[in-house]
Amino acid sequence: MQRREFLKLSGTMLATAAAGPTLLSGCSQKRLPGSGQVTTSPTICNICFWKCAGVVYQEDGKPWKIVGNQQDLHSGGRLCTRGTGGIGAYQDADRLQTPMLRVSNKDGQYFRKASWDEALDYIAQRMRSIEQKHGNDRLALLSHGSGGDFFQTLLQGFGSYIYGHPSYAQCRGPREVGFALTYGEEVGSIDRTDMENSRCIVLIGSHIGENLHNGQVQTLSEAINKDATLITVDPRFSVAASKSKHWLPIKPGTDMALLLAWINVLINEGLYDRDYVARYTQGLEALTEHVQPFNPEWAYLETGLDPELIRTTAREMARNAPATLVHPGRHVTWYGDDTQRSRAIAILNALLGSWGCEGGFYIPEKVKLPEYPIPKPPPAKSDWKKIIQPEFPLSPSGISQSILAACSGDNAHIKGLFVYATNLPHTIPNSIDMIKQAAQDLDLMVVIDTMPAEITGYADVILPECTYLERYDEIRNVAERQPSLALRMPAFEPRYQSKPAWWIAQQLAKRLELEQYFPYQDYAEVIDWQLRQVDSSLTEMKTLGVKNFERKTAMYFREGEQIRFRTPSGKIELYSKTLEDNGYDPLPKYTPPQQPPNKFYHLNYGRAPAHTFGRTSNNPLLFELMPENAVWINPLVAKDWQINNGEYLRLQNPEGTLSNRVRVRITERIRPDSVFIVHGFGHTSKSLRLANGVGASDALLMSRVLVDPIMGGTGMRGNFVTFVRES
Repeated sequence: MQRREFLKLSGTMLATAAAGPTLLSGCSQKRLPGSGQVTTSPTICNICFWKCAGVVYQEDGKPWKIVGNQQDLHSGGRLCTRGTGGIGAYQDADRLQTPMLRVSNKDGQYFRKASWDEALDYIAQRMRSIEQKHGNDRLALLSHGSGGDFFQTLLQGFGSYIYGHPSYAQCRGPREVGFALTYGEEVGSIDRTDMENSRCIVLIGSHIGENLHNGQVQTLSEAINKDATLITVDPRFSVAASKSKHWLPIKPGTDMALLLAWINVLINEGLYDRDYVARYTQGLEALTEHVQPFNPEWAYLETGLDPELIRTTAREMARNAPATLVHPGRHVTWYGDDTQRSRAIAILNALLGSWGCEGGFYIPEKVKLPEYPIPKPPPAKSDWKKIIQPEFPLSPSGISQSILAACSGDNAHIKGLFVYATNLPHTIPNSIDMIKQAAQDLDLMVVIDTMPAEITGYADVILPECTYLERYDEIRNVAERQPSLALRMPAFEPRYQSKPAWWIAQQLAKRLELEQYFPYQDYAEVIDWQLRQVDSSLTEMKTLGVKNFERKTAMYFREGEQIRFRTPSGKIELYSKTLEDNGYDPLPKYTPPQQPPNKFYHLNYGRAPAHTFGRTSNNPLLFELMPENAVWINPLVAKDWQINNGEYLRLQNPEGTLSNRVRVRITERIRPDSVFIVHGFGHTSKSLRLANGVGASDALLMSRVLVDPIMGGTGMRGNFVTFVRES
């Protein structure tokens, strides 16, 4: 028998299994909403990472609605589509209800319900066993969301520092490393883009409006209303492209060629900001020599874009500089050269003088909020990054796929894995075999989540976390344009036996004699203590929800100001000696992409306003808005294949992997060499009774992963698919 078989949660574990899944609309109303006893409480939305402040309304003690907090400058007082659907996460009939343990008998393995004491005792005993056999530094955490901080504190107190989050190696990591190598600091979250003051905005694969990061959508809309020039580079005619003065339908994989050609034009035509470059940068001479071969005519052969269009858009950027923003993007793990591509974007912004200037990138500021006093954890026994990811010395963060790989094999370094709020099969591309092998070799695997996602099937222990509407979490204190604090507090009591992350970590700490790292009875005590250090209190914030503070620093560089950047040279490094010293190209280099086989097409993927990846596809409110994804196919391709609009087919990669059936959308908004689907669909967990089997999973089809050699990001846009008709 296998050490750990993949298990599907039984319907008997779910709240309304007999009744089946339910949607939340269409219910009869005896009276108008809001005519009963109405109460409110503040919250911070957790549907995506943007963390907009909101207000939860209850009527007669029952959930009614969530709206934006009008005092929240961070969100403009408004929530997006997904944020207003947050109550669906609380009311989801398929939520995890109770702790569950994997058990075996003569008939096989299955999950059974367990009490919290039993589940936590089991985990603590396994952790002690790992400590005795292998040492206390052999546990790891893969996490997404602020609740993971509690488990990071727990594991560090135990002696284990191995930590990673897929939002780094599968999303924004190349951007952060590329900008840090150039400017000495990251773009950060929230993105420090000053779009509301921009006169020209360049989007390279950033389909803002479909990728519904609330504040960015609003500031982009403000810029458009002020007649800012919008330039969009995308193989697909996205919503952003439809608002643009210039749409550049680039050949997939050739973005670097375009960026180098733009730099070529700015330098050779003398359009760059000479004073800014002379004052703040180093390496212009080497960059000038480097880009000479990459003129627009050369780029045309690579990108398919007209040379005059390349020149026109470069001149448009220069004409509006320094209030020109070449957007850094967020999900930037594309083609394997992603750190260098982000470097090229950073260099382009430096030539335009936009970093630290109005309409480009502002200087963010946050409230100086003291940390709650707890002891420092013991020092790490070893440098785990050198053990697990030695090939990526420039990566400041844990690389999720490297951590997962270190869970397998006879000499695996990691012996126990905690997975918090991240569904690894749908997050890390081409990872199913790694996950299966890790499940066989680990001594302990714990999954903490609100939903029975696919990763729960590999766990020893499943712990049900309550939703963000049922718990206190860390105060929102994000570095951005305006310093502010925002409160998330329970609007409702936790449903079933679900618990907040802080409580779960604290109870484990007690069993491991690590109580000193959680010296409070309730996390509300921590919040109140921190707020009192900045002349506020929990009582005040329960009323306000958001408290705004005055800036204490300048938002932009002052004219003529001398700046020392946090790079080795103290300058913006167009030429990176750090890269050179580590054996990498000091200047961005173009590598032509692999072309698809005959009758195969580039697999492009993206976002939709109704969903946050796969996290919300089972949310009953958001499911109603978008129950499935569709595959976009160009009419020329559809004619060649005799495919009809609205029919269902399957996608297949070159290795023969087939997707679920997916509906066809025939549209001229996609290049003939490409298809497009929205990410986050095609779940295989039968416990997700709305989302299971609905739509196609792009992650399932990603057999070709292009690893960034500098920081380890998993490039996912080098995959190809063809069509298989339904028989």
